[in-house]
Amino acid sequence: MATILLAEARFYPQLNDMLLEGARAAVEAAGHKHETLTVPGALELPGAIALAARSGRFCAFVALGVVIRGETYHFEIVAEESARALMELTIQGFAIGNGILTVENEQQAIVRADPRQGDKGGDAAHAALALHELREQYAP
Repeated sequence: MATILLAEARFYPQLNDMLLEGARAAVEAAGHKHETLTVPGALELPGAIALAARSGRFCAFVALGVVIRGETYHFEIVAEESARALMELTIQGFAIGNGILTVENEQQAIVRADPRQGDKGGDAAHAALALHELREQYAP
């Protein structure tokens, strides 16, 4: 039984609750344990995962959050840099599922976050678990 870290950027609590619900259900259905770590925003997720990984307590990580386009360029920076940093960690060998939603509006986020609709939290957990299994398969 592995322990999976659900790292959430809690900028939109009502949306994150849905992402967490889906991720928790997926991890539990796979027979694993989970812990939750909360950071303020999506840009903090890669750093938090990197710090938590140093503990050796977690076999995989699920990054959860929502970035909604606003009137400034900030959306692009947050969306691109959080994804780039998570991908960099993944290439380094960390099993990470990226469940950061990047959407135009709150309605799009609701459809994607809700476990009864898009279930992107569950999808991200499944991705993290799949990468964990691959790493186990190919570990020396």
